[in-house]
Amino acid sequence: MDDVKSTPDTTRSTVDLNAPLAISQGDPSGIGPEIALKAWLLRKPDDTPFFVLGDPDHLKRLATELGLPIPVERCEPSQARAIFRTALPVVALSTAIAGEPGKPDRRDAAGTIEAIERGVELVRSGAASAIVTNPISKDVLYQAGFHHPGHTEFLGELSMRFWNVEAQPVMMLWSPQLAVVPVTIHVSIARVLTELTRDLIVETARITAQDLTRRFGIARPRLAVAGLNPHAGENGSMGREEIDFIRAAVDDLRALDIDARGPLPADTMFHADARARYDAAICMYHDQALIPIKTLAFDSAVNTTLGLPFIRTSPDHGTAYDIAGKGVANPASLIAALDLATKLVQAQAKSR
Repeated sequence: MDDVKSTPDTTRSTVDLNAPLAISQGDPSGIGPEIALKAWLLRKPDDTPFFVLGDPDHLKRLATELGLPIPVERCEPSQARAIFRTALPVVALSTAIAGEPGKPDRRDAAGTIEAIERGVELVRSGAASAIVTNPISKDVLYQAGFHHPGHTEFLGELSMRFWNVEAQPVMMLWSPQLAVVPVTIHVSIARVLTELTRDLIVETARITAQDLTRRFGIARPRLAVAGLNPHAGENGSMGREEIDFIRAAVDDLRALDIDARGPLPADTMFHADARARYDAAICMYHDQALIPIKTLAFDSAVNTTLGLPFIRTSPDHGTAYDIAGKGVANPASLIAALDLATKLVQAQAKSR
């Protein structure tokens, strides 16, 4: 194995516990604006205040069309906490919304990207404590020249831009029932074998263990490492990847004093008794990780990015164009993302 890289101390950034959370608008033609409105409507007295980076007029119109009794007020980030008690605070972007619910428009790509960039910049300045990103459509962004596979990779670039930190972002899907981390993320199945390496497994698992301690407060995280092939290769009869590099990666992790075991057959890793024996499952590819957690916790799972110098969470669902504007979108995952962001902010402050 190559020398293990040191990961920047992601607790180094100053976090103001009194700063509100920033919600990026996501694709405005999806359900992001609706669930942001509903999250404010369902707020509890002890919730951390938040503001939306978006188009105030668009949110006002949508609230009216959906019959939601929600006042929307344009503001600066410093005003959001005071406004949050009586209205949804919205920090305006430089562009108005062009698309309609369920009908995405590539002209909105600039605003979608601006909302993410501005949110991260506000976390860097201390005006926001964390960023919660609403769902984006990568296809719409690609049409406008976006070159990242997804949110996760883009956030890595922003770490360099705003913190001068070369971060390796790691995607974790978290719920009270299960936490999963895909080693390869937004790549086709055909590319998994070319991208999956011993070093990548080790680095992904190491960052996971590090942030489970730093941000989730787990003193000694237990990691379950999945195999790639059916039955974890069946001693090589169904593939040698487990023998050739996954088992070696687990040995490397143990040498780093990380509590890791595997490779384990993926088809027996996710029942209740198995889940009780680990804190996070390290999976070899996207669907191996996301199918079990979306089956167990579709409305409450949260996407959080590890390995960054700032806290980012997100609902674990897409834009849902088919129901956008119909008033039926469930805000549960966004509310869970806001709750988790608050917990991570508090844990990071304690760890400094």
